[in-house]
Amino acid sequence: EYINKHPHDYKLKKNNGLRMLWITPLRALTNDIRKAMQSVVDDLGLPWNVGRRTGDTTSAEKAELKKRLPEVLLTTPESLHSMLTQKDYPKFFENLEVVVADEWHELLGTKRGVQLELGLSRLKGLRIPEPDNVPEVRSDNVALGSPKGRELPQLKIWGISATIGNLEQGAEVLLGSDIPKENIKLVRSYLDKKIEIQSVIPDNIEEFSWAGHLGIKLLPKVMEVVAKSKTTLIFTNTRSQSEIWYHAILDNYPQYAGIMAMHHGSLDNELRTWVEQALHNEMLKLVVCTSSLDLGVDFRPVDAVVQIGSPKGVARFMQRAGRSGHHPGATSKA
Repeated sequence: EYINKHPHDYKLKKNNGLRMLWITPLRALTNDIRKAMQSVVDDLGLPWNVGRRTGDTTSAEKAELKKRLPEVLLTTPESLHSMLTQKDYPKFFENLEVVVADEWHELLGTKRGVQLELGLSRLKGLRIPEPDNVPEVRSDNVALGSPKGRELPQLKIWGISATIGNLEQGAEVLLGSDIPKENIKLVRSYLDKKIEIQSVIPDNIEEFSWAGHLGIKLLPKVMEVVAKSKTTLIFTNTRSQSEIWYHAILDNYPQYAGIMAMHHGSLDNELRTWVEQALHNEMLKLVVCTSSLDLGVDFRPVDAVVQIGSPKGVARFMQRAGRSGHHPGATSKA
């Protein structure tokens, strides 16, 4: 659409202001999306920058964002609200045309989802121009409406999900009740994704309690799956459980030292980034992780996923299973 509006000079126009806001529930997702999106932008010949603002963004990087806004910004619901509290934030979003809510099923019905809905409501409110004869309303030196007398670009809102079944309801929650139904478009995919699920259970179930154990006694059977696979992700439901499994594997299978790693939200950003890059480069045989890697991240070498214990829901399990065989025609194994 931008190229159609500027057919003759789109390759020359720089510093165009923030045009697209891409909101994702995971910081790990922003790394992959940023690389992929910058590659597409460069191939199109657009002199655009793809930036990122999450909890991992340093103060220096945030200051640089204020000086020169990227045309595309990847962020999270929390960082969006942080930007909305800054002085003169309407100027930050005055050129915004598109907002994308990635992995909407993960946010839908949660507190973070409500955060996103409130943020979208404020961004849509900025699109309502103030009449010339009405004084501008300010609070703590911050303009609350759009620049007086100026109509900002209409906002297009996209929601992306691979697991939402009730798309109509998902769209209604995301878009709100103020958008006419004729303006809402649903794009469905009818591709069948093949998933193979294998249960790893004790030989004698009666010896185990129904709850409270961490599954460590099944370590030999889990490692059989790992040995047969090229690269495996072992998902746990908590960070402490991922630490327990990681150290149990190192203690019992020292030969995996150097070709296995751990990934969760409490680890340093540099270490998490290294693990993600090592997965892409086929340097790791095994990664023990939490939900920090279960959404949208494309690791081609991963061909098996192990879920320790019961996931929090069917959709969450489907997402995690989909980390293996993450390309068209491949079968996901969990």
